[in-house]
Amino acid sequence: MKIPQLAFTTTDWSTVEPTVHPGETGEALWRTFDVGDLRVRLVEYSPGYLADHWCDRGHVLFVLEGELISELKDGRTFKLTPGMSYQVSDHGDAPHRSTTKVGAKLFIVD
Repeated sequence: MKIPQLAFTTTDWSTVEPTVHPGETGEALWRTFDVGDLRVRLVEYSPGYLADHWCDRGHVLFVLEGELISELKDGRTFKLTPGMSYQVSDHGDAPHRSTTKVGAKLFIVD
């Protein structure tokens, strides 16, 4: 990930309008800051959320609240709780999708 030219910037996430992204079940609310190819998001998954696709984009994901299960297409699963993160590269060997029973709040940079 390369951060493009950007002046020092602060973000008050409470003022960023969320967009709704339905999952196979549940929904995700994204608050997004975009600049160039960089996307920074505060994401909230509803209880019972299951992503509707396998993702192969690279991310740095940090769990703020709740519990997230990251499922890899090869069948591996990883349970993440507050204070945990994962890092995955673009188009790597780990297509992944997210699910949560209880809901989760995440900070994601990609």
